[in-house]
Amino acid sequence: MSTAPDSGQLMGMLLKLINAKKTIEIGVYTGYSLLLTALSIPRDAMIIAIDPNKETYEIGLPIIQKAGVEHKINFIESQALPFNQLNSSSFVSFQQKDNEGSFDFAFVDADKENYLNYHERLLKLVRVGGLIVFDNTLWAGTVAQPEEAVSEDRKESRRSIIEFNNSVSIDQRIEIALAPSGDGLTICRRIR
Repeated sequence: MSTAPDSGQLMGMLLKLINAKKTIEIGVYTGYSLLLTALSIPRDAMIIAIDPNKETYEIGLPIIQKAGVEHKINFIESQALPFNQLNSSSFVSFQQKDNEGSFDFAFVDADKENYLNYHERLLKLVRVGGLIVFDNTLWAGTVAQPEEAVSEDRKESRRSIIEFNNSVSIDQRIEIALAPSGDGLTICRRIR
C-alpha cells in the first residue's frame, strides 16, 4: 500500500524542481512518501499530512525521526473530506481565502472514490505553477481492462479512477502527465 520506490524518486525530483516549501499530503499510511517529501524539501519547509489512522503513521515515525525531518511535518489525524471540518488552529483551513494558492505541491494517495473531490479542493490551494500528484491512477492496469475482467473488489475504485482520469484529461485549469511508474502517477500542473 506504500508508494512505489520509482514513483517516490520521481516525486522527490519534482519537489526539488519546483523548490516546494509548502506541501500537503492526503493519505499517509506508514509515511514512506511523506519521508520522501520531507527529505526533498528545504529545512524550513512544511508538510501538512492528513490521514485518519495515526497508528499506521506511527509505524514509520521512528524512521522519519531518525532522518531528522519530523519538524517539517504537521500530522493531522482526520478524514480529509469534508475539508470544511478541518478548521482547527493546528491545521490550515481549506475554507480560508489566505490559504488559496499558498501551496506548492500536493500528493494524494487516499480513497480513490474521492479523487475528483480532492482535485477540486486542492486546485484552490495549490498556486499557479504548483503540482498536484495522484497515485494509483492505473489501478493495477484495470483502467485499461474490460469491466468483466476486473475483480469485484477493484471495480468501484476502478470506476472512480476512470472518471477521475477522464475528468482531468479535459480540465483546462491544468496540464497533465501520466507517469507509468509504480501503479501510475498523474501529475497535474496548475496553469490557471
